[in-house]
Amino acid sequence: MSTAHNPIKLYETVVDDCPYLEDRQSASILVDPEHKIDQALFGLLSRSGFRRSGDMLYSPKCPNCQACVSVRIPVTEFKASRGQKRVWRKNLDLKVTIEEVSFKQEHFELYLKYQKARHPNSSMCDDDPHKYISFINSKFSRSKFLCLYSNEELIAISVVDQFDGGVSAVYTFFEPEQSARSIGTFVILYLVKLSRTRKIPYVYLGYWIEQSSKMSYKSNFQPLEGYIDRNWITLD
Repeated sequence: MSTAHNPIKLYETVVDDCPYLEDRQSASILVDPEHKIDQALFGLLSRSGFRRSGDMLYSPKCPNCQACVSVRIPVTEFKASRGQKRVWRKNLDLKVTIEEVSFKQEHFELYLKYQKARHPNSSMCDDDPHKYISFINSKFSRSKFLCLYSNEELIAISVVDQFDGGVSAVYTFFEPEQSARSIGTFVILYLVKLSRTRKIPYVYLGYWIEQSSKMSYKSNFQPLEGYIDRNWITLD
């Protein structure tokens, strides 16, 4: 892959078991970690189906499988479903703030509580604060924390990246006891509303897999566009 005058080296990871689909294998393409990533390049890569984890930029390249599809919501065309409208009303009592990404013990404790409840056997369930902040933040993403408070108590944080032409919902973690609020759906609805106000055309949701129940909620946001064969097309 190359930009106008600065070719980018890409590396393939080793093949491993797919975490989403049984009897499938997964692998990724990684952008050279030594390559200088600025805002313009980050935006270009994000619009081309890449995602980030910390400073690492990656895109799926799985053997014999193309189930992972990068998806985004065109905000001016989006229409909330009845269920999504109910989720919105259910969370109108929350206070939402946009804050700088920084390490705070309160944030880290909420993150660990979420991981222990949802992903207890995952490598992300690690009490090393350096691993947490290196996963959440990056040098080039202009990330923000979308913080949700209930009666002044922090109950959720969504990490949001900004780039030319879009915002990206990177990762959301929340108080497990608040799961009935459908926090993930509410955060996406909030980002759509915020993007409309700021005239940002797209909200990027990462990868969607039609056959994976963990990913099915993304297809509830309609219309939804997918990056297929290097083009963004509306998904049925």
